[in-house]
Amino acid sequence: MNWRLLYTPPSSGAWNMAVDESILEHIHRGESLPTLRLYSWDPPCLSLGHAQSFADVDVERLKANGWEVVRRVTGGRAILHTDELTYSVTGSADEPVLAGGVLESYNRLAQALLFAIRELGLPVEIKEHISEPATLNLNPVCFEVPSTYEITVEGKKLIGSAQARKKEGVLQHGSLPLTGDLTRICQALVFRDEAARENAAQRLLARATTVESTLGVKTDWETAAQALVKGFETQLGIRFQRGEMSTSESERAEELVREKYAHPSWTERS
Repeated sequence: MNWRLLYTPPSSGAWNMAVDESILEHIHRGESLPTLRLYSWDPPCLSLGHAQSFADVDVERLKANGWEVVRRVTGGRAILHTDELTYSVTGSADEPVLAGGVLESYNRLAQALLFAIRELGLPVEIKEHISEPATLNLNPVCFEVPSTYEITVEGKKLIGSAQARKKEGVLQHGSLPLTGDLTRICQALVFRDEAARENAAQRLLARATTVESTLGVKTDWETAAQALVKGFETQLGIRFQRGEMSTSESERAEELVREKYAHPSWTERS
């Protein structure tokens, strides 16, 4: 249960997604330890789920706001990454924490996240959702849609997470909004008219929240990161070694940026 703890600086969406995949490849080859990576995004970036249509994106509004767009390898729906702590968990499917199926490992990781958020002083709980309501299947916004083992506070969704199990191993990443206006994502997505955009914004506020909205005070990125590390150590028995990306991981990430994550053939699929 020795894992690497990796802090990477605020970076573009394409680089962030490429790093996660590069780490997964290196773990598969036995060249890297299983890794918890904590990071953020600069500039803000809309990430689409693996199978989500690019037609959901309002490209003109996105560019007007100075935001980027990227496609994840994990499923789910769109998230606007800004003012948040993002985590990624990468490891072999044989790792005790990640063994079993999606739900089994997702639940284990949810327990660590739950511990971490309680450390920040939030009265969070886990809600089990076995399946999504049919009426939400086409909803483009991640934080408006219930997910299995969802972490909520006062009935509102707090963390959006998604997992991919591939031949190379398991990758799960998730987003903890620390502050800011969650409805900004509605400025990056297509709606039939402005009334529909406003309705979506109001529904989002009713169903999701941030750490600051709940506590009434700001929690900085470093404090949230420390709580997350403590949650993984305490709840899952992981011993972390603070590390850096290897030269090989960085070089492969740059390749993946060019060949995949910054390329329209990946990002702009319908």
